[in-house]
Amino acid sequence: MDRVERLLRRLALSDERFLRSALADPGTAGASALDAKTQALIRLGALLSVGAATVSLRWTVELAYAAGASEEEIVDVLLAIGPAVGHARVVGVAPNLALALGYDVEEADEAG
Repeated sequence: MDRVERLLRRLALSDERFLRSALADPGTAGASALDAKTQALIRLGALLSVGAATVSLRWTVELAYAAGASEEEIVDVLLAIGPAVGHARVVGVAPNLALALGYDVEEADEAG
């Protein structure tokens, strides 16, 4: 059985020990073949897609920065999830992502 099949089987069977280990530390050997930057950007996309709080976004943005992601790549995540989550979700979470990056777009909009 290859690695992919083994991972999918453990996930499908809800292998608690594996899930606890993989979710507690995504960098755990065998948990993911993705590099830290890719993992952080994907995590950011998932958080944006569910409308996560700004504090969660800020933490994940910091992880992405630490892994070498640029501000442009971080904003591109929002554009990349757009077709899957829809226009309303993108518009709704954009101000939270802006705050996580240190911008207050709503204040700037009110100023003119």
